[in-house]
Amino acid sequence: MSTTTKTAPPPGTRNAHEPGARPAGRGGRRRALRRDWQLYSLAVLPLLFFLVFRYLPMIGNVIAFRRFEPGGSMFGEEWVGLRYVRMFLSDPTFWQVFRNTLWLGGLTLVFCFPIPIVLALLLNEVRRRSLKRFVQSVSYLPHFLSIVIVAGVTMQMLATDGPVNHVLGSLGHDPIRFIQEPDWFRTIYVGSEIWQTAGWGTILYLAALTTIDEDLYEAARIDGANRWQQIWHVTLPGIRPTMITLLILNIGTFMAVGFEKVLLLYNPLTYPTADVISTYVYRAGVESNSFSYAAAIGLFEAVIGLVLITSANQLSRRTVGTSLW
Repeated sequence: MSTTTKTAPPPGTRNAHEPGARPAGRGGRRRALRRDWQLYSLAVLPLLFFLVFRYLPMIGNVIAFRRFEPGGSMFGEEWVGLRYVRMFLSDPTFWQVFRNTLWLGGLTLVFCFPIPIVLALLLNEVRRRSLKRFVQSVSYLPHFLSIVIVAGVTMQMLATDGPVNHVLGSLGHDPIRFIQEPDWFRTIYVGSEIWQTAGWGTILYLAALTTIDEDLYEAARIDGANRWQQIWHVTLPGIRPTMITLLILNIGTFMAVGFEKVLLLYNPLTYPTADVISTYVYRAGVESNSFSYAAAIGLFEAVIGLVLITSANQLSRRTVGTSLW
């Protein structure tokens, strides 16, 4: 028959499971805070920014369920429940705007997401450093232009007497009213979005490409893989975590189609294809003073965005093992 010998703890120590015992990590966190307080202080301003401009405004969502009148109470005059939700769900104009948002968001995701990947892969194959820097500088430049400038350049280029119509006229084609035709708006918006964002989007992918081990390419060449096979089996798997992360973020902003650019490019003639939820909310809330109705629509859009990004994150975690959280 064997006996178990218990080793007594050293004098002055206390078992973590005993009542009154302090957690082992608390003192370590305090020491780390005292030691690295300068680093932690750098997070103060970003946290204040998100608190003031992101989290505190969420309190205003309560007016989606209360009747709000300008000049009255900040949180509405009286409780109306789901009245404004039922209003926009039964409004045919809202559903037209909702379909336009899906179209523009889907086209932007399909075209604007893969093009930076392709451009980064092409730049990675360029061996002349001067040419690579020139292409990068030219492709990055539109990102630093104001959206007002981008919209102005787009409208001038596509005007009835603009350069594009001059070229069409020299080819014997009648001028096209690009800005006034609803069927052209989606093409114009997506094209200007690609021109403005493609170059800037390559930065993260080029940084991810530098982390791929060169020995993998050497092993692929020894196995007889050509350049296309190396890209498919080595390069793309190497940047897959970056691709998945950016894809999840893009899906999360799927419904938030660029408000400023749409507002600058559209006009009443193009409302059937150009009017999206954000511009509809702007007209309903700011121009028509229907703040509660606009808040209900905005809350609906935010809920859809939350569902999309959560679903995309869970799907990515289960399929490829990469997720944001």
